[in-house]
Amino acid sequence: MAYVLLGVAILAEVLATSLLKSTAGFSRLWPTLGCITGYLLAFLLLAQAVKEIPVGVAYALWSGLGTATIVAIGAVFLDEPVGLAKLAGIALIIAGVVIVNLTGEH
Repeated sequence: MAYVLLGVAILAEVLATSLLKSTAGFSRLWPTLGCITGYLLAFLLLAQAVKEIPVGVAYALWSGLGTATIVAIGAVFLDEPVGLAKLAGIALIIAGVVIVNLTGEH
């Protein structure tokens, strides 16, 4: 169940981060409320998940999967450029998450 909570926390964080640009510096009410609600939900669920998942593992998954997803969303929906260097960086982040999770110490 902890990994389900972590997965939903990651999705909430990705949604909130995706809304950041549309808040226009937190000057637009509805996107701002959506963004703040997403981050609040994300941290509440992350706090529950780390009761059973080691913090390092949970944060590696949170940051790695969240970063990779945000890069993809930026490329597809926000017309952000994705070059070879950015793709290599994302691959390294994902590799790091895999290594942290394969250590068997959790």
